[in-house]
Amino acid sequence: MSDYDVVVIGAGPGGYVCAIRAAQLGLKTAIVDKQWLGVVCLNVGCIPSKALLKNAEVAHTLRERGKEFGFSFENLVLDYSVAVKRSRQTSDRLVKGVGFLMKKNNIDVHMGTARITSRDKVLVTDKDGKTSELNTKNIVVATGASVAIPPGWKIDGEKILTYLEAILQEKLPKSAIVIGAGAIGVEFATVWHSYGVDVTIVEMLPRIVPMEDEEVSDELAKSLKRRKMNILTGHRVQEIRATEQGVQVKVSGNDGEKTLEAEQALVAIGFRPNGRGLGLEELGVVINERGAIEIDERMATNVPGVWAIGDVTAKLMLAHVASAQGIICSETIAGVETTRLNYEMMPRATYCQPQVASFGLTETQARERGYDVKVARFPFQANGKALGLGDAVGWAKIVSDAKYGEILGAHLIGPEVTELLPELTLAQMMEITVHEIGRNVHAHPTLSEALMEAAEASAGQAINI
Repeated sequence: MSDYDVVVIGAGPGGYVCAIRAAQLGLKTAIVDKQWLGVVCLNVGCIPSKALLKNAEVAHTLRERGKEFGFSFENLVLDYSVAVKRSRQTSDRLVKGVGFLMKKNNIDVHMGTARITSRDKVLVTDKDGKTSELNTKNIVVATGASVAIPPGWKIDGEKILTYLEAILQEKLPKSAIVIGAGAIGVEFATVWHSYGVDVTIVEMLPRIVPMEDEEVSDELAKSLKRRKMNILTGHRVQEIRATEQGVQVKVSGNDGEKTLEAEQALVAIGFRPNGRGLGLEELGVVINERGAIEIDERMATNVPGVWAIGDVTAKLMLAHVASAQGIICSETIAGVETTRLNYEMMPRATYCQPQVASFGLTETQARERGYDVKVARFPFQANGKALGLGDAVGWAKIVSDAKYGEILGAHLIGPEVTELLPELTLAQMMEITVHEIGRNVHAHPTLSEALMEAAEASAGQAINI
């Protein structure tokens, strides 16, 4: 038996960050995971997908925009397997980095399946069936979430895929149906279409990226359609089945039922928290009907000494939110000063082409809450850096309170907007107004000038539009 101050179950962006912060604060810490350090995000999610998206950007430029940039090829060959190998190298490098950080911070790593046997004990069973018991003062559950698969949908990993099979396959189909138009759906659609795959996106809700601002959804749909993607919104999948040739997906919408055919289908309709089967129910920890662990603002469950962070709490299923929760959790356990999260103001990023980035209230939400709303935007078509990049689709939109200039939210679509968002989230957190952002001198030419111009537009004094 080993004694610890903190045992973290789950080594993803929430778990390993939580463990590092706990160790920094002088707590004897262990981390347990059944498969990987870095878990989904580093191994088969956030990180390798961004490597694939970079390859896709280059492929799209070479295939579709060569003439514009002065490139010509007698016989252009795109080897997708090389893109996948590069993505694996990127992933492996970061995973090794996490292993180094565990050693650097003297965190004990236990690879195996964890089960909580009491409020202060965790039983770990490794791949060979060997067990070890960890005695601890605090247990942090960071077990993430799993792909949501409706009953009757059979994932075979070859014709009907989840993100896991999709991100590892080295050969692409000629045609694909992407079911779900959230971040994962539109990102894979971007990658595959850039390599010449005939892509159809099916979304049950009335618009793609349905959690984003309505105008962002409309702008992204226009952009994807210009790239000749087929988009079916307001269509529910009735049936999906594998055939000898590929897949058939029966969908229904306002225009009735239709059957779509392709070589592959990607199921990307969401995730379910992994809160059950850990022994928490026996301890009396409150788990809701979705399988999410209920926590307070300190990341504490209703059982003293048991905490939860990340996707398993279903507060906001984003890696950076899990990391922030992990830091707050460890600081709370250690009894040091910490902060509290406003989940509504957390940044959201989607790495399709064009990129989407947002936080806070949409224009509609702000009006519904009674704010005297001021909306200002600046198009990238009027931004010199965007024009120079040959990527001037989209705009920056800032929603603010007309009376005081308080930032209520921002909604961006365009080139590298995921990199522009932190200026605005920091401003909101520090109560910096749109007027002050407009007066902050931004380097020229940069994409960030779009934020300055949008802020100045709030006062009716944008210079370049």
